[in-house]
Amino acid sequence: MSAAYATTLGRTRHTFASLRELLGKATPRRSGDELAGLAAASAEERAAAQSCLADVPLAEFLRTPLIPYETDEVTRLIFDTHNLQAFAPVAGLTVGQFRDWLLRYETDDATLAALAPGLTPEMVAAVSKLMGNQDLILVAAKRRVVTSFRNTLGLTGRLSVRLQPNHPTDDPHGIAASIADGLLYGCGDAVIGINPATDSVPAVETLLRLLDDLIHRYGIPTQSCVLAHVTTTLQAMQRGAPVDLVFQSIAGTQAANQSFGVSLALLGEAHAATLALRRGTVGDNVMYFETGQGSCLSAGAHHGVDQQTCEVRAYAVARAFRPLLINTVVGFIGPEYLYDGKQIIRAGLEDHFCGKLLGLPMGCDVCYTNHAEADQDDMDTLLTLLGVAGCNFIMGVPGADDIMLGYQSTSFHDSHYLRQVLGLRPAPEFEAWLESMRIVSGGRQLLPISADHALLRAAPQK
Repeated sequence: MSAAYATTLGRTRHTFASLRELLGKATPRRSGDELAGLAAASAEERAAAQSCLADVPLAEFLRTPLIPYETDEVTRLIFDTHNLQAFAPVAGLTVGQFRDWLLRYETDDATLAALAPGLTPEMVAAVSKLMGNQDLILVAAKRRVVTSFRNTLGLTGRLSVRLQPNHPTDDPHGIAASIADGLLYGCGDAVIGINPATDSVPAVETLLRLLDDLIHRYGIPTQSCVLAHVTTTLQAMQRGAPVDLVFQSIAGTQAANQSFGVSLALLGEAHAATLALRRGTVGDNVMYFETGQGSCLSAGAHHGVDQQTCEVRAYAVARAFRPLLINTVVGFIGPEYLYDGKQIIRAGLEDHFCGKLLGLPMGCDVCYTNHAEADQDDMDTLLTLLGVAGCNFIMGVPGADDIMLGYQSTSFHDSHYLRQVLGLRPAPEFEAWLESMRIVSGGRQLLPISADHALLRAAPQK
């Protein structure tokens, strides 16, 4: 096996005992892989691994599961749903040749859409390790993944925003104030999504009814979500709560998902139950997933696979349930996994590229924790790069500072910056509502808001 993964740089012969080891050592430097003992020992070894990886046939990933089929349901999902016919156009390519194929002029959105069912996460992770940041941006920008529920997300020339009005005590007045603030900046078309401070059924139901009342009172063409555990949301549904989207954090191995208290069967149950409510008006994409590099490693459930490849395996889980939104919370887990701004920027571009290549509606929480070697300038850089790459949505957090979760993200006005500089607009149905409410003009220009604006007169219902 080692002979199959070997190369010589200068006078040094580099060998890699397995495809799993090769992928880990070919990964651009990050603290999580170093923590796990999976990273290259030097820049030379990393270059050797990347050179060796470039010569690996894509078909090798169909013969060599990184995590055994018999013991991991995510591996079984990947192999059982792989479409050989869709894979055919690239079946004879190596990883390096696949990179070149992706960068061709002829490889357009339709070509990538047709290919997506034929790609496995491991193939996509592998090619990303050979790509520079500009390569990741260029290929991702070709791909548009459109989803819908009460509005249409992911269209060309559009950028959506999750309005994130979290409150440390779930106070309805504080949440309503943040929602009004975000709506008046033109945010909220991706979803109005609250991380509840208390993951109890009554608390979640209260927040769901608050959001449902607001959306219907003002006729807002968007969807709501309370980001509780999937089992809590199912119980709220059984009590008649108005659930638009079901949320769940997911990961790329069965063991990591078990640490989150979920399985593929449970996600399937939630998907079916939410579809049965038929609350969408223009579409039926009803799932919202969040992921993040390092989640498998932090759970001790990575099986010796590097954190970026584990992350992309989570996208196979998401793809099985046709989500409206999938969001990589890129810098949230901390510097143990992504040490500084440079690593966070790289990871955000990788995640977005890999998700888009697999056919997912990728968003990104452009974020960091206060003990990471990063600052808001790094986030401005990643925000701009993701906008150029065609990211479906970003976060809108009051002041970019989530006072409940205790991390730094992007603000309402950050999305306004990105829409201005790149000529992007909100989802079309939401844009029409913003125009009718005299919040924006021409899709992007914010209008002055008087104190008697209808949204500022709103009072939350306790």
